[in-house]
Amino acid sequence: QVQLVESGGGLVQPGGSLRLSCAASGIIFSINDMGWYRQAPGKHRELVARIVNGGMSNYADSVKGRFTISRDNAKHTVYLQMNNLKPEDTAVYYCNAGVLTHGGYRQFWGQGTLVTASS
Repeated sequence: QVQLVESGGGLVQPGGSLRLSCAASGIIFSINDMGWYRQAPGKHRELVARIVNGGMSNYADSVKGRFTISRDNAKHTVYLQMNNLKPEDTAVYYCNAGVLTHGGYRQFWGQGTLVTASS
């Protein structure tokens, strides 16, 4: 089995920064894509940013220029640097990874970490 563990969420004032981390562990042969999604109260879960094994990434329009996704393949870890946070960024952020594990290729989710941008 594979586990994704997120960290780095918290309360920050608008304009502030946070860095989220997500580490994958377990039976991992390779990880293709890794990404961050978020879900605000009363809203659907949405893609924030995603990065593939080769390093190409894509972002939601609402976070372009403010958020940066990166990954450390040796550590099976993906990061999300969030700058100039806005109140509308407040949400639970979930890590997702496409993993080749025992039994085949599967998508896994973390438990979520709460980010609150508020004064």
